[in-house]
Amino acid sequence: MTTRTLYPAERGNLRLSFEYFPPKTDEMEVQLFQTVADLSVFDPAFVTVTYGAGGSTKARSLTTVRRMIGEMGIGNTAAHLTCVGAPKAEVDAVIEEFLAFGVRHFVALRGDPQGGIGSAYQPFPGGYENAAALVKALRARGDFEISVSAYPEKHPESPDVAADIDMLKRKVDNGATRAITQFFFDNDDFERYLEQVRRAGVQVPIVPGILPINNLAQVQRFAGLCGARVPEAVISRLSHLEDQPTERFKEATHIAAEQIVDLARRGVRDFHLYTMNRSPLVTAVCDLVGFERMPVQETAVELPIRASA
Repeated sequence: MTTRTLYPAERGNLRLSFEYFPPKTDEMEVQLFQTVADLSVFDPAFVTVTYGAGGSTKARSLTTVRRMIGEMGIGNTAAHLTCVGAPKAEVDAVIEEFLAFGVRHFVALRGDPQGGIGSAYQPFPGGYENAAALVKALRARGDFEISVSAYPEKHPESPDVAADIDMLKRKVDNGATRAITQFFFDNDDFERYLEQVRRAGVQVPIVPGILPINNLAQVQRFAGLCGARVPEAVISRLSHLEDQPTERFKEATHIAAEQIVDLARRGVRDFHLYTMNRSPLVTAVCDLVGFERMPVQETAVELPIRASA
């Protein structure tokens, strides 16, 4: 299938953001910062850095955010924050560290249960009960951006869609300014969800999360854990290309680009891409859609230099 790029006027009204995760090794660190530099040519509205369940990547998240803002000059870096497995005082201390680094945008999440996805969630004694409580605590600290999560196919722990949307409304009522969705592949699911959200009185931007498929089996595992669905139409386009990396890359590029173009034609203007800390596929998707690259002199991002041990 051929993806028709957007007209210039349409492209000019679209905004991108990218998600990254903290690196676990020196090699992964090099890859992360190279990816950030590569994708900076698309002038993202903001970028986000994840924060592991129960704060499992807290130190790495703090370091990554500090370097992206302080060394790479990416002032629009948003810090993920969870409240699982920690008392309020510990979470508050992390908030203060992020603020000291210059963070002015948080992605406030409850986080996965400490026992792992699928286990029962229990608020930590003396901790923030959920993401709505965390949003309220953040908002009390100042007037900055607070993004939260949304689930077009329902959070796997929610009893029904109505309860899911009620939680989103609580987060917005407490001060959230934007919601970023879990990845999905069926745009009808997103449009149906957006209609329900608007009927519930939630008017903040609902930004679709787009996941270009580098590895089909991995994405299917992710989807199974988070309650998302990989349509058979997507599986059939990629599954027979496992031993043809070039063709698989092209097809994955088209799948993600087609999803973005279709959403844009339905009126969506903001897109959050889950990069998996790799730039080639995301770059190919953005180019195929027709997102403009900024002049090199305007997007030069210096890679941080690792200090000697």
